[in-house]
Amino acid sequence: MIGGTTPTVETVRLRIEAPDALDQAVELLRRGGLVAFPTDTVYGVGAYAFLAGAVAQLYQVKERPTDQAIPLLLPEAAMMEAVCSEVPPLAWRLAERFWPGGLSLVLRRSAHVPDAVTAGGPTVAVRVPDHPLVRELCRRLGAPLAATSANRHGQPDPVTADDVEAELGGRVPLILDGGACRGGVPSTVLDLTVSPPVLLRRGPVTAEALAELVPLRGCGKSC
Repeated sequence: MIGGTTPTVETVRLRIEAPDALDQAVELLRRGGLVAFPTDTVYGVGAYAFLAGAVAQLYQVKERPTDQAIPLLLPEAAMMEAVCSEVPPLAWRLAERFWPGGLSLVLRRSAHVPDAVTAGGPTVAVRVPDHPLVRELCRRLGAPLAATSANRHGQPDPVTADDVEAELGGRVPLILDGGACRGGVPSTVLDLTVSPPVLLRRGPVTAEALAELVPLRGCGKSC
């Protein structure tokens, strides 16, 4: 966890249908602030991925260990080429089949991705969420969102804006309220940097569905 006391901020909560909700969110992200929002899985809290200082705030407000990397949310599969140093053919096949959706792919990071995102490691997890709000935020930013669940570390995954406010109220300046998340389960995580690929976390995309395209080796401790 990053040391020091988490500063208290005024938290504004907006319905995603509000006319200027996305504009406010994008402006805040560009200034290096944090925004909480619904996804197709659970509520996330995100930062402009290419601003290392903004990403560092995620660790602080979540009380997250700094050795745990933060995934990237993309507006479309093509952005993998901007954040990954190599994208194997299998990644494109999986993206075509399962994106937008609840599958995160672990790939080799590019030099454009700050160390704060990857915890200094050589890989980054990426996915295209099946939620138009998140994809539109990324499109307007012209960049991915470094995002993780909108809760303090070790607490239950939030599925409503009320859950987020209970956890991060006073810690993040903006919560976009989109009602209850329809998924409620964090994404499946598949590591493509090893051969055969390794399933690191079970989630909405099942091992059986993945096995139709790729042989799997084992399963991580979080499965």
